[in-house]
Amino acid sequence: MTDHWFEPMASHMGRAYLRYSFTKGTVQEIDFLMKHLDLKPGHRVLDVGCGPGRHAHELARRGVAVHGIDISQDFIDIANEDAVEGSTFERFDARSLGVAEHLRGFDAVICLCQGAFGLMTAHGDDETVVRGMAQCLRRGGLLALSAFNGYFAVKYHVDATFDALRGVSHEVTEIRNTAGEVRQVDLWTGCYTPRELRLLLSQCGFTINSISSVEPGVYVEAPPTVETPEFLVRATKN
Repeated sequence: MTDHWFEPMASHMGRAYLRYSFTKGTVQEIDFLMKHLDLKPGHRVLDVGCGPGRHAHELARRGVAVHGIDISQDFIDIANEDAVEGSTFERFDARSLGVAEHLRGFDAVICLCQGAFGLMTAHGDDETVVRGMAQCLRRGGLLALSAFNGYFAVKYHVDATFDALRGVSHEVTEIRNTAGEVRQVDLWTGCYTPRELRLLLSQCGFTINSISSVEPGVYVEAPPTVETPEFLVRATKN
């Protein structure tokens, strides 16, 4: 497993990650995914970049069997501490999904809130992650993937630097741990247009079902716009 710059940031935040406002819409997001991925009790879902496991826990509460992976051992420890029956977790680098023979045959894969996708863009690994997720799905399995909206980043991220060549937004921000201690960190986030998402997923073996403009806690079916921070892609493995 290759170390990644995100790990020390996750280690510093720990459970404080779950205090951030973008984590408060979990129930609504899972309501949407249960319906639009047609998930039923007994289905198997892989949560890629699961963080502390908030989506996996909520899916498990609804009878879905979920396995979450994340590169941060600290986040995996929190996910296991809070584990709901039907949810399991392991520390795993999403860039290695292509050779993970034990992670195969899932009915659906979710990768949300820039978990393992987008945070890898600066290192050129997003395509590797998407191809790996395709290999984890059964034929006809479904993918739900969120990506940061490149239009939104250019229009509204006035304190960030946008690398137009690579499509990466760079910002310096402060994060806090549970004790309130502050650390300044650099964030590099890959940003996408709907066209780029269609091209990437198509060449990785997916058929696009929809691309919607969304924001945390407000997952809806809506045409792509400049005005929301994220796009949510739903796709089917060919």
